[in-house]
Amino acid sequence: MSVSTRALSAVSHDPHHWVFTAMLKMLSIVGYVGMLGGLLGLLPARAMFSNVPIVIALQVVALLLFAWARLTFGWRSYHVVANPTEGGLVTTGPYRYIRHPIYAAMCLFAWAGIAGHWSWGAFACGIVIVVSALMRILAEENMVTARYPEYAKYAANTRRLIPFVF
Repeated sequence: MSVSTRALSAVSHDPHHWVFTAMLKMLSIVGYVGMLGGLLGLLPARAMFSNVPIVIALQVVALLLFAWARLTFGWRSYHVVANPTEGGLVTTGPYRYIRHPIYAAMCLFAWAGIAGHWSWGAFACGIVIVVSALMRILAEENMVTARYPEYAKYAANTRRLIPFVF
């Protein structure tokens, strides 16, 4: 048994660990529902898509980033509830530049649409998407750090959503 496996095993028997993990999982569900709700809220606001070339270009970039991240990580990672999976820490592809490229892609896609069809309602949906993504990111990062101790070093050298910025 490796040192990290023993440490994780020791932590998993702590009752406070289970409470904290349950809270993180609940936070991740709230984040997921919020992101989905914010995106769906853009539909009646008619702010999801645009015929403005720059908006279309940004949304294509967002879709390409999403596809690149999904292909790099694989389908093993898709969960409504954040749950670190087997297979090790992924630090290649877009994960080399940002820790959460799928959430970055979702935010870019949404905010490009919002910029193309500005309204206070669309702006509110965009805020919900970003805040929800951040909630999910914080929950995921806590759980991934517990499972993969090397995540701390990766996180110290890689930004969350925007390369070289945040």
